[in-house]
Amino acid sequence: MFRVHTNKHRPFCSSTMEDLDDIEDMVSGQEPTVQERQAARRSVVPRARRRKQKEVTEELQADSVIPGIQKIWIKTWGCSHNSSDGEYMAGQLAASGYQIIENPTEADLWVLNSCTVKNPAEDHFRNSIKKAQEQQKKVVVAGCVPQAQPRMDYLKGLSIIGVQQIDRVVEVVDEAIKGHSVRLLGQKKDNGKRLGGARLDLPKIRKNPLIEIISINTGCLNACTYCKTKHARGELASYPIEELVERARQSFLEGVCEIWLTSEDTGAYGKDIGTDLPTLLWRLVEVIPEGAMLRLGMTNPPYILEHLEEMAKILSHPRVYSFLHVPVQSASDSVLMDMRREYCVADFRHVVDFLKDRVPGITIATDIICGFPGETDNDFQETMDLVKEYRFPSLFINQFYPRPGTPAARMEQVPAQVKKQRTKELSQLFHSYNPYDHKVSQRQQVLVTEESFDAQYFVAHNKFYEQVLGAGHLTVAPTLGQARGGCSVGTPPELVLLMLWAEGYCSGSGNYS
Repeated sequence: MFRVHTNKHRPFCSSTMEDLDDIEDMVSGQEPTVQERQAARRSVVPRARRRKQKEVTEELQADSVIPGIQKIWIKTWGCSHNSSDGEYMAGQLAASGYQIIENPTEADLWVLNSCTVKNPAEDHFRNSIKKAQEQQKKVVVAGCVPQAQPRMDYLKGLSIIGVQQIDRVVEVVDEAIKGHSVRLLGQKKDNGKRLGGARLDLPKIRKNPLIEIISINTGCLNACTYCKTKHARGELASYPIEELVERARQSFLEGVCEIWLTSEDTGAYGKDIGTDLPTLLWRLVEVIPEGAMLRLGMTNPPYILEHLEEMAKILSHPRVYSFLHVPVQSASDSVLMDMRREYCVADFRHVVDFLKDRVPGITIATDIICGFPGETDNDFQETMDLVKEYRFPSLFINQFYPRPGTPAARMEQVPAQVKKQRTKELSQLFHSYNPYDHKVSQRQQVLVTEESFDAQYFVAHNKFYEQVLGAGHLTVAPTLGQARGGCSVGTPPELVLLMLWAEGYCSGSGNYS
């Protein structure tokens, strides 16, 4: 006989060797019937395992998780191309159900549309991100800064809309509202060929309902050593003429009275698609209703040189402003060479002299960079002499700022104090002459498109895109409200006769790009 121990706390069982013919003999005697098994199952009560759960103290707020019903504030810095992008983003968000508001403190999310041309613009952009985060606002960034430098430390964790992805702003904002980070930085392509950008027929909320800004191309053909925008906008990519003409036609139907054509370089338009700027402009003139106007944006000297004859005819057209923005940047050929501007001062002079001769009264606006690396006192004096000679009525004066990643940032810099002094001297020269004194007491036919910030004046422009401020006591045509509210094809906007005062001239603080 032997004993089998199953558990020291339980009784043992014993048997003889003869009794253990099969293991089943040990249990066959106690095996329950089928009915007993079923009864036992019904009497079993399962015990749930208790788990420790964290108490949820945070209330779920529907507005924070359901996209499409929040308030959005959009801030744009920079050129008119950027402004147009901001208007397109606002239009799409509004069409999707979001509420576009003017007060940032009331917004749930900020869309910050940046400019990378100069350090101060990027500083404002960075500070706005910090301010939004301090106020616990959700943030989506757009424009040239994140496109060119998406890995900047202060952009970590933020959603980004690339300059060619503005048609997907709703997707990005939806995800940002839900707490996700999305980055869309790709290029628009068709069969491998780069496109001008998002579609032109997208919904749009215009800052000024009377002015339509149309980007005719993106990028450029230059490689200026100081420019960061090229890193963001890339090589030249033009929109087809038919799409641009249709956009203009639709804008006039929507009540627009003035069209601005914009890009990084309008003069280079069409070189990538087998056409040119004059061809586009003649097509656009055909669809501009009487009384409405077209303004051409910035063009660099090398490309406008090819079309001076045709451009003179177009700028003389009654529905096109006799105005052109042609940046010279410096009157020193050695500085222009270091900038890689691809023209000399003689080329710029030829453009200005030709157009002044063929388009009497034309306004030429230009840009100057003070203190570019390597600029000597003699170089700067040549620039001063050019301004004295031409007395540009609109002059954009920029102190040089080295932009990270550009060749100019690696050059030997002009001392900061010298840059400031040169900027001050050029500014003093600009304010020393009055280019509009001879027009005092003239009566000008102008197009009113907006009110001044203080609501005390009507803001208008004459044929030469000279700004006129009309005080309330001045005589204006009847139905002025229609002029400010819009116009329709076949019904020209009201043209207002105002007195042009000397103090009403443009000081160069506008943006004509």
